Amino acid sequence: MNSGIRQRLEQTVERFEELERLLAEPENASNARRYTELSREYAELQAIVDSWREMQALDERERQARAMLEEKDSELRAMAEEELAELEKARQRVDQRLRRLILPADPNDQRNLFLEIRAGTGGQEAALFAGDLFRMYSRYAEGRGWRVEVLSTHEGEAGGYRELIARVVGQGAYSRLKFESGTHRVQRVPATESQGRIHTSACTVAILPEVEEVDEIRIDPNELRIDTYRSSGAGGQHVNTTDSAIRITHLPSGIVVECQDERSQHKNKARALSLLSARLLEAERERARGEIASSRKLQVGSGDRSERIRTYNFPQGRITDHRIGLTLYDLDNILQGSLDELIEPLTEAHQADLLAEMGG
Repeated sequence: MNSGIRQRLEQTVERFEELERLLAEPENASNARRYTELSREYAELQAIVDSWREMQALDERERQARAMLEEKDSELRAMAEEELAELEKARQRVDQRLRRLILPADPNDQRNLFLEIRAGTGGQEAALFAGDLFRMYSRYAEGRGWRVEVLSTHEGEAGGYRELIARVVGQGAYSRLKFESGTHRVQRVPATESQGRIHTSACTVAILPEVEEVDEIRIDPNELRIDTYRSSGAGGQHVNTTDSAIRITHLPSGIVVECQDERSQHKNKARALSLLSARLLEAERERARGEIASSRKLQVGSGDRSERIRTYNFPQGRITDHRIGLTLYDLDNILQGSLDELIEPLTEAHQADLLAEMGG
């Protein structure tokens, strides 16, 4: 552990002990809002401080074991060597835990998200692949107990989707799926291909954290054009008899959002405004990322939708994530929603990038 990380941990312990004192003061205990804020920060630091104290205890045990190595008694020396071997394993575990804990938290990690999938090159095959991707994410969400709400769809001529926008509601949804943004490429033989040739198609995926309050970003109502229209349900089901679907155009940026999921025009408008806020915030983040990218490029999580991030090769049952050079021969299971095989390595790579930036 380098001196920079050690110093950061020592500062965390100082703040933790200060919070203990502040929480014990009567004026803070009688101020509900202040007490809640202090308690939240205290709870956030607890795991870091506990792990750091555990590391310090291991350091002390190591000093004692090394002192035993100087003993003349061979049995004592053997015990010390055995102790040191066990301590080294324990130190590695605690060190890894500490490194993860001190990483700066993404403020969006616990939020719901908007999932946008658009068919790219490949025509009908790309639309079918968009349907496959949506099924994959839906099954992953279902396995985690999340709710998926389809906000709008434009279906492909032969099935699938030319465009689909959904809202995923669940604790930590954004933290798990935030690295899915980018271009997903598929290589397979289309059902209409008579000569068995492999075709390459692509879809773009965007993962946007939901804005908790529309007021988080100022939207001037005078800069909006709001249109209503009659939505059409899949396969003729749930067709609205009123013009309840909403399309909102943000005139300065040209961003267009729509929602046709709810029967209530009011609810559709609220959903569409929430999606518009998320899009506008994402546009700001992309500008900021562009400035950062001029000096350095993050390996994972750049969020660039034009970046080819993954290839799904059906003939070989292979899936490759190009950002981290990971190849798995488990395509069927992953398309059925077993995404953790990809998400965990991507998260670990991202954490390694952050640690490298911190000098870890």
